[in-house]
Amino acid sequence: MKNIAVILSGGSGSRFGGALPKQFTKLAGKAIIEYTIDVFQSSEDIDEIIIVSQTQNVHRTWEIIKKNNWSKITKVVTGGAERFDSTYSALTALRGNDATCKVLFHDAVRPLVNHQIISNCLTALQDFDAVDVVISSADTLVEVYDDGCISNIPNRSFMRRGQTPQAFTLGTIQLAYSKALEMNRKTFTCDCGVVRAMLPQVRVATVEGNERNIKVTHPVDLFIAEKFLQSAHDIPFKNGDSLNFLKDKNIVIFGGSSGIGLEMKNIALVHGANVEIASRSYNQVDICNLESVKAYLSAIKKKMGHIDYVVNTAGLLIKKPIDRLSIEELTSLIGVNYTGAVNVAIAAKPYLLETSGMLMNFTSSSYTRGRAFYAVYSSTNAAIVNFTQALAEEWSNEGIRVTCINPERTATPMRTANFGIEPAGLLLSAQEVALASLKVLGTQNTGIIVDVRKDGR
Repeated sequence: MKNIAVILSGGSGSRFGGALPKQFTKLAGKAIIEYTIDVFQSSEDIDEIIIVSQTQNVHRTWEIIKKNNWSKITKVVTGGAERFDSTYSALTALRGNDATCKVLFHDAVRPLVNHQIISNCLTALQDFDAVDVVISSADTLVEVYDDGCISNIPNRSFMRRGQTPQAFTLGTIQLAYSKALEMNRKTFTCDCGVVRAMLPQVRVATVEGNERNIKVTHPVDLFIAEKFLQSAHDIPFKNGDSLNFLKDKNIVIFGGSSGIGLEMKNIALVHGANVEIASRSYNQVDICNLESVKAYLSAIKKKMGHIDYVVNTAGLLIKKPIDRLSIEELTSLIGVNYTGAVNVAIAAKPYLLETSGMLMNFTSSSYTRGRAFYAVYSSTNAAIVNFTQALAEEWSNEGIRVTCINPERTATPMRTANFGIEPAGLLLSAQEVALASLKVLGTQNTGIIVDVRKDGR
């Protein structure tokens, strides 16, 4: 008996309004459908994956499959004009499987589904033949007539909002669809609706979904999904929370002589990585000078053989009114915080191209809103966020991942020099940020701005 996931990717994205169907739209550097399939591919509960696609997108889908080396996908079948037709196409492809197989149907544009939801669906199928994923509604739900006037206001405590996956024993969903076709009925809101209408004797159980399991339907949903992805607490780490992937990896850290960079070095060394650090004070490497960065990385390549990760933690903060900054201070602020990041990226690219590695930048929580008395610092951090996202798209087809860490206020020598002694309970430790940052190195994410917060959320 197998557990089979069906990814419904047949939508045209007419409401989304993009040049591509929304499932192929980029979310933090990857197509939405890539996040979705990754979850089912990495789930220990799923044995096989089938994708339903529009005819014109089958080739594009196979290209994405080959790029990601997903092993569980056995078929990409053509969908129909409506949701009913797409599900029926998948059921046709599943003929020959045992009727007791468990099948999960999931929207390709719900990229933030998680392993727990999948597991809960399959567990519920041990006692029921149909399962829906639902969440409570914080809003009052209103039923209206055709003219828009209210016909009923149901009790909110009994109302739920439906999500996917929807799960069934194969025999149950096949029977329901067979009866619907016999009656020439194809207009249903979802697959559980088909079962409810065609097999009223079958009880449809529910399991708890998640507010983050949103469906990307409108452009604003893409923004919300990206914000959900920014939480370091929710990053889908490739190897769980383990840092074992660091063993024998070669890491170069710019700004690694103090603060977060130094803590990253120390933790990485404990986990078997080889780490080289660079800074003007430590070994006279000036990130404001492209040739200096190029010469340094060339020497490191010869020494280490290859470079897996390049991390730039270098930063400069001078807290004073902008009209009190000298020309030298302004030049240094822009040079270290922005030009330096550009130089590191340009110089690192050929080495990361060889290893399909990752470039990691750092920003500050001040990037979201300019701060008085460090306007240049805030604005350069905003530029780093934009730079990260742009590079991730520019380099995505070349296999280089680009990420950016956005820690809240952190206890570092740079902060102490500008703000003095602050209550320790209000600040992240450099070690906390370093640990979260190293975990991100072990993911396949790109183009993502990862928030590291004091409350862990």
